[in-house]
Amino acid sequence: MKVISACLIGCECRYDQKSCLDQELEQLLREGKAIPVCPEQLGGLPTPRPPAEIIGGTGEDVLDGKARIIDNTGRDVTEEFLMGANQALKLAKTVGASSAILKENSPSCGSSFVYDGSFSGKKVTGVGLTAALFRRNGIEVTSEAKASNE
Repeated sequence: MKVISACLIGCECRYDQKSCLDQELEQLLREGKAIPVCPEQLGGLPTPRPPAEIIGGTGEDVLDGKARIIDNTGRDVTEEFLMGANQALKLAKTVGASSAILKENSPSCGSSFVYDGSFSGKKVTGVGLTAALFRRNGIEVTSEAKASNE
């Protein structure tokens, strides 16, 4: 069983209320091989919502209390992101997921890159909060791009 970012299977749950449908990943859901999650929604954030970025590091740093997640209005949404990541982890453990395919660049789901916190569109190497939490708990995390190449 896999966990997949809900936006990748067509749920309009991104900050801008859009999806990033990947039909190959949607097929995993249809076959009963995956469950969709949106950590931001699980953490209580609305859709649509202001875009948020990690300030001062990556998802690993947020887990360690060294960085925060702030939206572009200046609101600190770290607690909501933490709650959502923990709920996503609970779901992953409940279904026995050993891997996850998460949306690259997201402050929750990025597995290789996240935005740098300047809201300028610049990306840096690093992982989002949910991806970091999954990896710390033994769940393999890849992006939709890597999953499509496998």
